[in-house]
Amino acid sequence: MDEQEAITRALQHYIDGAKSGRSSEMRLAFHESATIFGYEGKSLFGGPIQKLYDWHEKNGPARELEAQIVSIDIAGSAATARLELNNWTGTRYTDFFTLLKVDDTWKIMSKVFNVPS
Repeated sequence: MDEQEAITRALQHYIDGAKSGRSSEMRLAFHESATIFGYEGKSLFGGPIQKLYDWHEKNGPARELEAQIVSIDIAGSAATARLELNNWTGTRYTDFFTLLKVDDTWKIMSKVFNVPS
């Protein structure tokens, strides 16, 4: 498997977890020390990635989610990726991820998101 495919596989854990409502699936994509930041309206949503898992458990499955990987950029053991997510329980998101290859596995280290106004 090439590096782009490996990163796509990591991102797919995130997407599958979103659709199923299972943060346990989503966790497979993230490093344990990952962070999340973005605005929900005028409120900054940020901190340890556990905040995403907690929010997701309350929000529930996004069964109608449409996800598109827009770009992946790789430089050795570091990478960035952009996802467009439509209809995450009625909301559209743009996600920007930084990834790092840790012990031969690509992990998301940070997520920064945008919700169009």
